[in-house]
Amino acid sequence: MADFVPSAYRNSTSSPDWLNKGDNAWQMVSATVVGLQSVPGMVILYGSIVKKKWAINSAFMALYSFAAVWICWVAWAYNMSFGEKLLPIWGKAKPALGQSDLIAQSTLPATTHYFKGGDVVETPMVSPFFPLATMVYFQCVFAAITVILLAGALLGRMNIKAWMAFVPLWLTFSYTVGAFSLWGGGFLFHWGVIDFCGGYVIHVASGVSGFTAAYWVGPRAQVDRNRFPPNNVLLVLAGAGLLWLGWSGFNGGGPYSANVISSMAVLNTHICASTSLLTWTTLDAIFFGKPSVIGAVQGMMTGLVCITPGAGVVQGWAAIVMGVLSGSIPWYTMMVVHKKWSPLQKIDDTLGVIHTHAVAGVLGGITTGLFAEPVLCNLFLPVTNSRGVIYGGVGWYQLVKQMVGASFIIGWNVVVTSIICIVISLVIPLRIPDEELMIGDDAVHGEEAYALWGDGELYDTTRHSDEYNMPQVGVLATGVTQNM
Repeated sequence: MADFVPSAYRNSTSSPDWLNKGDNAWQMVSATVVGLQSVPGMVILYGSIVKKKWAINSAFMALYSFAAVWICWVAWAYNMSFGEKLLPIWGKAKPALGQSDLIAQSTLPATTHYFKGGDVVETPMVSPFFPLATMVYFQCVFAAITVILLAGALLGRMNIKAWMAFVPLWLTFSYTVGAFSLWGGGFLFHWGVIDFCGGYVIHVASGVSGFTAAYWVGPRAQVDRNRFPPNNVLLVLAGAGLLWLGWSGFNGGGPYSANVISSMAVLNTHICASTSLLTWTTLDAIFFGKPSVIGAVQGMMTGLVCITPGAGVVQGWAAIVMGVLSGSIPWYTMMVVHKKWSPLQKIDDTLGVIHTHAVAGVLGGITTGLFAEPVLCNLFLPVTNSRGVIYGGVGWYQLVKQMVGASFIIGWNVVVTSIICIVISLVIPLRIPDEELMIGDDAVHGEEAYALWGDGELYDTTRHSDEYNMPQVGVLATGVTQNM
């Protein structure tokens, strides 16, 4: 009977010899929960945190991005991020679709690290004990959520057709550069900049690019800027909960193994997020008299973002310190600096991603440069003997590296995102026309989120037909429209 059992199942421990089934299972589960952060997590959060008339459009921006990134990723973008080196910031573009590659052991060929740039290998090439198919899957969901987070700055006014063009262009010319430079074997990887699981590659990039794109797209309608209440706060919490728990896979999958660093990363993630949420909520209660549910979600997010660059290389007490900082510094930039500094007010960043992702991501990278623990660093990083400032020695140099890494990601994303927006604007208007901005989902998609009366619902004969020169329609009690 054994002769009829496929060879992949005959060995109970590994098949082939290099495969570690525990690592492969953990990596696939991690990828799946990160994917759930986007679909349905961010779909629910975006669809609920905006005004009712923009619920469909906002949710759809996230849903479209998830699908579009998948096709671009396997067609060319994966190898630009993790394949053979083309430039110090880029890998060679090619598909990740062939069977012979996908069932072979996963390797990141540009990651072999040589001692001080010489011929002596300091840290071998990254070669996880699972197939390339798993690596492509895991990295794809990271790329997808990055673009979705970026969309948070553009909700409520970006032309959906322009967004459909923006996603593949930004993924190709922005995300792949950050991913290769810091993770895939690029110059920042070999220099020893620490970005454990995306504080720079994902959050600084999405925050800066979202803010930059918001400048080029232009603001929402003034009525929306003046009043933009969430249409369902309870569903905002549901989406936020998927994000929070999904971060276990986000940071826990960073070491590409179900190992001790993975355990540290998951623990630190929840310590920092909890501390940050409590800090933000406390500040809201002290200065505004009431704790805000949306504020608590913002504090949760900044804590998750802040811990991400150093999740597996800092100690638990440092995660608490980082949580206090991430719950207070982005709170200050959002609630005080943004309201007093006119240049920030002129750019309509719908969900404040410049604060929750860019500020919190840079903060996380800098505090990682302060608190990175030497023993934990040596378990994970290609550059041995890395350490944070508080551990003496060359720790000060690590802080310099972290600041340079953040500067590179910020500069690249400002320039490339601007170029992409300008190019798209030559073909497709970036912003929804003003008359459609007043309507919302029904004008853009011909659909509405809720069969309830409110802004964005189909026009009746007395209120809107003359003002907007729309066909006269009536609304029946059933919600079905009928020409009058």
